[in-house]
Amino acid sequence: MSEQVKTENTSNKQTHFGFETVDADKKAGKVMEVFSSVAYKYDIMNDAMSAGMHRLWKRSFIAKAVLPKGGIALDVAAGSGDIAIGLLNKVNRKARVVLTDLNGPMLEEGARRVLDQGMLAGTADCIQSDGTKLPFADNSFDLVTIAFGIRNFVDVPAGLAEFYRVLKPGGQFMCLEFSKPVLPLLDVVYDAYSFNVIPAMGEMITGDRDSYQYLVESIRRFPDQARFSKWIKQAGFSLVRHDNLTGGVVAMHRGYKV
Repeated sequence: MSEQVKTENTSNKQTHFGFETVDADKKAGKVMEVFSSVAYKYDIMNDAMSAGMHRLWKRSFIAKAVLPKGGIALDVAAGSGDIAIGLLNKVNRKARVVLTDLNGPMLEEGARRVLDQGMLAGTADCIQSDGTKLPFADNSFDLVTIAFGIRNFVDVPAGLAEFYRVLKPGGQFMCLEFSKPVLPLLDVVYDAYSFNVIPAMGEMITGDRDSYQYLVESIRRFPDQARFSKWIKQAGFSLVRHDNLTGGVVAMHRGYKV
């Protein structure tokens, strides 16, 4: 899905934008440019890059999600709406999902897709916001999800703290993100494919090689499964665990607010 970034004034700090080191307060604009550029062909590129595997990853993710009928979920970095639509269909639309994304063009894609699915206001609502400064009250949601978005936060722990804050006691947090391959030699094959094929594919399909070069680099800069699990625990979540998908190319992290 698309990315959320922290936009507070952090001009005295530096962070990474892919393999590039940039001022933290400039990363927000750079990530916005990336996703504004690719929004209109985001789903096409997801299918092409993953050979359709992203649909299976998201299906597994939704299957593990706990959303009670009549409950309310928040999908952060909601992008084109895949997770929100899947969650609502899982409970026969007898719940509410709020989609939020900092990037306007990506959120417009999500809004268009939920409308195409016949999901109206009160079932699926779209609110543009920063994932590290969520405009929601404490203890508002039964479930908080984020898929393929958190690695581009400027301040990941701040985002995790916000997810914990808005989650109800007993609620579930779920994160789907690219991670570190754990099978022998898979990392070699994965690196070769990522750096040699994906940027070229991005240029061919969207006319934007640089954005997909950045996306590949951002995956390599993200913490591995164990380190990210530690961050989730430090944010206050309990019963934290992760499941590797496709040999660790993707990891599904879960935790609870108890």
